[in-house]
Amino acid sequence: MNYPPEMVRPMREELTTIGAKELLTAEAVDQWIDEKGTGVLVINSICGCAAGMARPGVRMAMQSQNRPARFATVFAGQDLEAVAKARSRFGNIPPSSPSVALLKDGVVVDFLPRQGIERRSAEQVRDDLVAMFDKHFAKG
Repeated sequence: MNYPPEMVRPMREELTTIGAKELLTAEAVDQWIDEKGTGVLVINSICGCAAGMARPGVRMAMQSQNRPARFATVFAGQDLEAVAKARSRFGNIPPSSPSVALLKDGVVVDFLPRQGIERRSAEQVRDDLVAMFDKHFAKG
C-alpha cells in the first residue's frame, strides 16, 4: 500500500537526517550496490517495529566506529521499484521489511531480517548491528 508522501516523510527523515542516501529507483539501487567498499542498506517500513526498533537501532549503530563507509535506504510499500531491485540483489534472502543488509564490494555479507528486529528493543537491534559491523568492517 502506498501511503501519502507527507505521512512517510518523517519516517524517511529518521534515516536521511543522519546521512542515509535515499535510493528511489532501481537504477539508483544498482549504482549504489555496485560501488566498491562497505555499505549498509536499510529496507525501511511504516510498521511499528520499524518505528520502535529498526530505525532507532540503526541510528544508534551508525555511531559505531566500525560503521560502513556508505549508508542508504529504500522504503517498502513506497519505493516499489527500488525495493524490488534491492531484494533481487540479496541472493536467496527472503523479502523482509524492515531489514538491514550489510554489503562489501557489492556483495551481501550479513543480513538482519524482520525476525531479528520485531519483539526486540532498539538497543538489542543496535547491539546486533554493531556486532555485524565489527565482524565485517573492523578497521585495522
